[in-house]
Amino acid sequence: MLKAGARVTVGAPVLAPELREWAKQGRITWHAGAYQANWLDQTWLVIAATRSRPLNARIAGDGHARQRLVNVVDDPALSSFQVPALIDRSPLLVAISGGGTAPMLVRRLRERIERLLDPALGSLPQLVHRYRARIHARRRFHASSTPGSVRMAPLARAQNQLATAQACGSVILVGAGPGNPDLLTLRALRALNEADVILHDALISEPILDLARPDAERIAVGKRGGAMHTPQASIHALLLEHARAGKRVVRLKGGDPFVFGRGGEELQYLREHGIAYEVVPGISAALACAAYSGVPLTHRDCAQSVRLVTAHCQQSLNTLDWSDLARERQTLAIYMGVSQLDELARQLLAHGRAAATPFALIENGSLPQQRTLTGTLHELPALATRHAIQAPALLILGEVAAQANASHWYGELLGATPPSFTLASPLADAA
Repeated sequence: MLKAGARVTVGAPVLAPELREWAKQGRITWHAGAYQANWLDQTWLVIAATRSRPLNARIAGDGHARQRLVNVVDDPALSSFQVPALIDRSPLLVAISGGGTAPMLVRRLRERIERLLDPALGSLPQLVHRYRARIHARRRFHASSTPGSVRMAPLARAQNQLATAQACGSVILVGAGPGNPDLLTLRALRALNEADVILHDALISEPILDLARPDAERIAVGKRGGAMHTPQASIHALLLEHARAGKRVVRLKGGDPFVFGRGGEELQYLREHGIAYEVVPGISAALACAAYSGVPLTHRDCAQSVRLVTAHCQQSLNTLDWSDLARERQTLAIYMGVSQLDELARQLLAHGRAAATPFALIENGSLPQQRTLTGTLHELPALATRHAIQAPALLILGEVAAQANASHWYGELLGATPPSFTLASPLADAA
């Protein structure tokens, strides 16, 4: 109440030390003693917070008779209004109320929304008010000066955007992680809620797309072997077309934009064409699959390095240094290698990797249908065929992969004795 500028009077027989000090400082007025109805004569809002319900009812009755706003703490039946939970991004305020019936739920909702609203959000209304006469295409200005852009730079930068907001939009390269919406970053979620247009890969799950603005235009630009394929040049052209139309474009990529995601190529293209951009990292498949199968990618006893490798076609395999990859005491995380497992195993064995090297092959990592296949390098192709492992799947090869048999905790474990417990998927019901 003090923060809102109210003149606060506290009526009570005694005051806590902090309130007593405030009364001495003149911050509040103190009515000492037992409650008197005339305390309400010069007030417009009354809060009753005594431990006695009969006394609270009496205060509420006196307040209602004087046509005052009355709140009795934790007693909606006696109240004429409820005090909401506030999210303060002054001058922007968000209030949440459960009608006094569910304070715990309201607190949890406030905590969740608090995390979604960037602290810099409050500076935008002031900026818009200051330049109101100069803003003609307001929607484009709001799209180009979101809380993310203000957070990343001083307010002066947002002011400079006024000059260019009408001319061009912008692009955010967003990593969507392995497909589980729970693994999106907060910044990725904000970007989806700000987007006018979303260009998304084939592996982006529907639950993630459902988090976007309902009116955002969705354009599938996936690359899938043996299916529809969108050339990279066409993706570049779409990014440029929509950004130049003044739109907020999200380029939504599985995993991380800069790990086998051609994010570097798209960033270079945007830079060459003068398009403003931002990059939101995502949880890459190697990190997610390892974590959800209980495999540490490094271990001080047996793996001091991690190698990220792509093996989606014969051409990519021909560029690899097999002798280097076959070294021990390192972990290989091999992306897009399901169709090349025979060649992968043959080359690694031929270049000296031990046949008994453990592997973990994780299909649909972090999703409700996740399966983890374990075994040793020499039996990898046969086991994958026997269990009909399909893309998307990530191969983890190295001594650390043996820990999947003991530490596995999510989804189905194949090729080994299951652990004594399995944690149910948080998405199982929704799926």
